[in-house]
Amino acid sequence: MARLAAARYGKDNVRVYKVHKDEATGTQSVTEMTVCCLLEGQIETSYTEADNSVVVATDSIKNTIYIKAKEHPVNPPELYAAHLGQHFLDKYPHINAANIKVIVHRWTRINIDGKPHPHSFYRDGNETRNVEARVSREAGIELKSAIQGLSVLKSTGSAFHGFVRDEYTTLGETWDRILSTDVDATWNWKTFATVADVEKGVERFDQAFEAARNITLKTFAEDESASVQNTMYKMCEEILEKAAEVEVVGYSLPNKHYFEIDLSWHKGYKNTGKDAEVYAPQSGPNGLIKCEVARS
Repeated sequence: MARLAAARYGKDNVRVYKVHKDEATGTQSVTEMTVCCLLEGQIETSYTEADNSVVVATDSIKNTIYIKAKEHPVNPPELYAAHLGQHFLDKYPHINAANIKVIVHRWTRINIDGKPHPHSFYRDGNETRNVEARVSREAGIELKSAIQGLSVLKSTGSAFHGFVRDEYTTLGETWDRILSTDVDATWNWKTFATVADVEKGVERFDQAFEAARNITLKTFAEDESASVQNTMYKMCEEILEKAAEVEVVGYSLPNKHYFEIDLSWHKGYKNTGKDAEVYAPQSGPNGLIKCEVARS
C-alpha cells in the first residue's frame, strides 16, 4: 500500500519588476524579484484521485504574485512575502500553508559627475537579498532572510595552521594566504502571529539586512583570520547582538582556493611563499564551511 506523505505545488521563477515614482522629486526606485510560491493543504485527492477541484491553478498563483506586488509595497521583501502568503490562507479555506521565496536582484543607482541619477541603475554583481516565508494556519508567519552570492576576497590577513596532520594530509600549514568566498548568510526571525505583527516595526528588516551585510564585509576585511570557522562565528555573534528579534544566524562559505605557481624552472623566478605574486585560481574542489549560531 502507498500513501501520500507530503505534497506542495505552485509557481516558480516568476519574474517581477516594480518601479516607485516620486512625483515630487522626479526620482524613481526599482525592485526586481524572482518569486516562488508553493501551497500546501487539503490537496491529496488531486494526486491520488485525479481530483482537480482542490487545485488553485498555478496560473492563478502567478497572477496573484503580480497583483499583490501592485497592492502592497515590495520593500522590504519580508513584508511582501508575508502579505502574499497570507492571501492564500484568507482566500482558500482548504490551503493550510503558503511557502514563499523572494530573490531580490541588486540594482544600484548610477552616479553621474558625483550626483545620483534619478532613474538609471547598474547591476552591482550577482549578490541577491533573499527571503523565505512560511505562512501557515498552525504556526503563524516564519521568516528567514538571507544574503547570497556576495563574492569577497582578501589577499592577506588569513592563516590556517595547527590542524590535524596524519597519513592522509598533504596540505601545508600557512600563516599568510589568500581568502576568498561567496557569502551565503541567513538569519531566522522569531515567529510572527499575523501580518500586522510583521508590519509593526517593519524597518527592522532593512536594518538587519544592512547590519548583516556591513558586519560580514567589515569582519571579513579586518579579522586576522585563523580559520574560516572562527571568522564566520564572529560574524554570527555580532549579527545576533545587532538584531534583537533574530533567533538563529547561519553562514555557508566555500573556501575558494588560489594556488601558488612554482616558476623557478623559468630563469629562477621566485613565486612561492613570501615571494608569491602570481596565482592560479581554482574552480574546484573547494572547502565548504557551515555553521549556525543561536541565542543561548
